[in-house]
Amino acid sequence: MDESIDYYFTATSPFAYLGQKALVEVASRNGKAISYKPVKMAGLWAVSGSVPLKDRSETRQRYRQLELQRIAEQRGLELVTQPKNFPTDPQLADRCIISIGLTGGDPGEFYFSVGEALWRDERQIADAEVLAELLKSTGFDPEAILDMANQEKSAEIYEKNTQDAVSADAIGAPAYVYRGEVFWGQDRLDLLEAMIVSGRQPFKTK
Repeated sequence: MDESIDYYFTATSPFAYLGQKALVEVASRNGKAISYKPVKMAGLWAVSGSVPLKDRSETRQRYRQLELQRIAEQRGLELVTQPKNFPTDPQLADRCIISIGLTGGDPGEFYFSVGEALWRDERQIADAEVLAELLKSTGFDPEAILDMANQEKSAEIYEKNTQDAVSADAIGAPAYVYRGEVFWGQDRLDLLEAMIVSGRQPFKTK
């Protein structure tokens, strides 16, 4: 594999959850690795101009609920648009994903299970016990990964991922960066794949 897809997201993003399997399929079809890079959304939004859900207009909040239902149907996934445990703190889950990467593992299946837990099953993914269960069910050592997630190294990578996303002009989550060109939103995966297939040079901004 060459030229991986940098994947900027957070564990609580419903759109990242809905696009996860499709991203894996795009990468697999085209022989590309995925570099999972969880970010702190507040740090990203502070630069991109986006705002937390609670600060958006009621019109945008209602439209978001329609979009979630449409995309879930399109992707064949179950999703509760307003789960009882959202919003919640994604940091421990995000840092578990980082820690899996540090061990050389692929965090994709674990991440998808976190998305299902929150957006399908309405579980509390900020709870270490819930994450331990999900880690075990996806083949990882819960104690080792959670311990690593609480170490300074994972915190440093979390911050670096956020700054890298800012530098890449990512607006929100999910964002996919390939050869320096950013694609924002799971509905841009077809454009990402078209670039990979064509082999074109990255488009640039002035």
